[in-house]
Amino acid sequence: MRIHLTGVFVDDQEKALRFYTDVLGFVKKTEVPVGTDRWLTVVSPEDPDGIELLLEPDGHPAVKPYKEALVADGIPATAFAVEDVHAEFRRLRELGVRFTQEPLEMGPVTTAVLDDTCGNLIQIEHTA
Repeated sequence: MRIHLTGVFVDDQEKALRFYTDVLGFVKKTEVPVGTDRWLTVVSPEDPDGIELLLEPDGHPAVKPYKEALVADGIPATAFAVEDVHAEFRRLRELGVRFTQEPLEMGPVTTAVLDDTCGNLIQIEHTA
């Protein structure tokens, strides 16, 4: 068994697609109309057949309070691995990304937390 798909709830799929591709650097993998929404996934360009990230609409009534509670408590919705947290932090900050946590070294792990503009906090991390 392996992880094939994971997702984040987003408040606007088009805005999310632009952020996750144009800013974070993922590439669109799948786009299938589903009613008024889309089955919309992105993948790492380094692993196009790897784990897909579903940009899932947050229309269900339980989702918005859940997302708001996570953000209020500073809890990331998910985490992405990067080679160099400090370099990625600088690159993303230059693109206007807002961080809620600057790079923080905790033993062998370095993390930073950003706002994805779609209602989520996202952690970037590197383990030495």
